[in-house]
Amino acid sequence: MIRKSRLILKLWFRLITALLFFMLIPHKSTATEHQPGHHHKSTAMDNTYGPTIRASANRELQSMLEKRIATLHLSKAIKDKRLAVALVDVTNPSIPRMAQINGDEMMYAASLPKIAILLAAFERIAAGKLPLNKDLRKMMTDMIRHSSNKAATELLHKVGDRYINTVLSSAKYKLYDPMHNGGLWVGKEYGSGKAFQRDPIHHLSHGATATQVARYYYLLETGKLVSPKYSSEMKNILSKSAISHKFVKGLHAEYPDVAMYRKSGTWRQWHADSALIEHDEHRYIAVALANDPHGGEWLKKLICEMDDIIVAKHASHANLASTDAGVSQVFAEPERNSSSTHLM
Repeated sequence: MIRKSRLILKLWFRLITALLFFMLIPHKSTATEHQPGHHHKSTAMDNTYGPTIRASANRELQSMLEKRIATLHLSKAIKDKRLAVALVDVTNPSIPRMAQINGDEMMYAASLPKIAILLAAFERIAAGKLPLNKDLRKMMTDMIRHSSNKAATELLHKVGDRYINTVLSSAKYKLYDPMHNGGLWVGKEYGSGKAFQRDPIHHLSHGATATQVARYYYLLETGKLVSPKYSSEMKNILSKSAISHKFVKGLHAEYPDVAMYRKSGTWRQWHADSALIEHDEHRYIAVALANDPHGGEWLKKLICEMDDIIVAKHASHANLASTDAGVSQVFAEPERNSSSTHLM
């Protein structure tokens, strides 16, 4: 009788355990995956609308970047969080390699976030809410290449001011993500007037983080901003910058024909620059944000160091590959002696 009672209790225990497992585990999974507005750290599953570069940190690139910053005597600015930098090698876009310092430090970025207005405008175009005509192209080109505040404000009103940050914060892009201390944000017209929507974490009107800006350019390069067609349109608008300072001034001295898709920003002591750069079969993304009166000079020197890193890294890998190929050939093709010839 006692044995029978124990057997019944054991069966009941197993039944209850099984029921709890099947009821609770699926519920937990569903809550995590489908809650609207749910923010979580980037994983491989975040690649629905484009790959993440956060999982692409490269130790070699990181070490080289840190050494170059020390050479420029900017280590204190890094420590004081007055300088943020991101460098992403996209020579092979399917295997990006990233280095960053203070990458998630959100700073005032002046005109750089105009790239967010550009993105929102193309989202409206794709939805059939804005016509991509000659006048609109000119407005977008003036806003980016000439950094026209008038054009930026006019386009902001056409797109819808709060719509811009809705796009940036969307699950599709997460270019502003509280889980990563913010990112790109546009909360004020470019001109006089009060902010209409400051960012919820730092209360900035025009803000950015180096990593989120780098993500923007990576999505652009891989055709994931709106669509491949409109990514190409945006890339064209970001070319041929009419303002020659910071990154442009730094690189043009050595590479006058460099292809640069770029947006910068300057206001008082805040200096920002960002670009997708192509030359000599190398492609990389460079972003730098500085809070210092000498920030413009910092960025001019910094881009030359970042360019040297990419060139040196690929030269090193090419030499290694060449050496490996030579060694492989030696072992693959042994010298034939008279015996081997006779046996053949």
